[in-house]
Amino acid sequence: MKLVFCGTPLFAVPTLERLAAAGFDIQLVVTQPDRPQGRGMELTSPPVKQTALKLGLSVTQPEKIKKNEEFQAQLKTLNPDAIIVVGYGRIVPPWMLTLPPYGNINVHASLLPKYRGAAPIQWSIAEGETVTGVTTMLLNEGLDTGDVLLQKEMAIRPEDTAVTLAPRLAELGADLLVETLRGLEQKQITAAPQDHSQATLAPILKKEDGQVDFSRTATEIHNRLRGFQPWPGAYARFRGKNLKFISARPEDTPSNLNPGELRVGDEKLFAGCGNRTVLQLLQVQPEGKKIMTAREFINGYHPAAGERLG
Repeated sequence: MKLVFCGTPLFAVPTLERLAAAGFDIQLVVTQPDRPQGRGMELTSPPVKQTALKLGLSVTQPEKIKKNEEFQAQLKTLNPDAIIVVGYGRIVPPWMLTLPPYGNINVHASLLPKYRGAAPIQWSIAEGETVTGVTTMLLNEGLDTGDVLLQKEMAIRPEDTAVTLAPRLAELGADLLVETLRGLEQKQITAAPQDHSQATLAPILKKEDGQVDFSRTATEIHNRLRGFQPWPGAYARFRGKNLKFISARPEDTPSNLNPGELRVGDEKLFAGCGNRTVLQLLQVQPEGKKIMTAREFINGYHPAAGERLG
């Protein structure tokens, strides 16, 4: 099967590697342009480009694809059987959708129709899910609304963050795509429409998503802290500046603390949350300072009884 692979981030790398190892004819790798990164703002290639070059594959990095006649002519000349799309970061235009006979096949990091959108891994943890998975699907002009090919489940561990869960889902998705392509070749897979009435959204994250709402329960806040890693994390206002929560855990014992109210006990730091729940703050990072333990924060800032986070 002749393939064109479209992908950009680290999440897409295992799929590209697995396709190459399985012997598929990857004619072209399409990825986003190199971008300045880091403190030195050095021009850096996307992870998919770095991997493609190591594998000896042809790479192109168009700035735009919707009305790019040169890129369109290049793909028509290659005449791929399928176009694989994994975290490419561009909306696939209609001319690409209709080009290959097997369509544009996407690896999505959720059990569609749940968590359609740009941040399914983050939102599945933030919403307290205990099971997620990957879906291979046929792209259409909607937002993750195409027909499902195959799905596989994966447990979300209690200690998982988006950072720890993403690599496992990437590996699972890579295996599932190879299985999908083999099944399509052998005519053993039938695409099934999604139940759109069951759809939930996983929109791109914004900085304000990380601001802690203390009317939520401690468990809900903790789930959002786990899900929104590494960005935007979880933070609150303390004495007019941001205080980032690095690690925390919900307490089982009911509390009479008001939402956002701090309490210090036995060199431990607690914050009141919704429904009389309480969150123990284990590590925090005051604005402009290093990460510190709760004990270091207590000794350095001496939070007063009744002082509040906002």
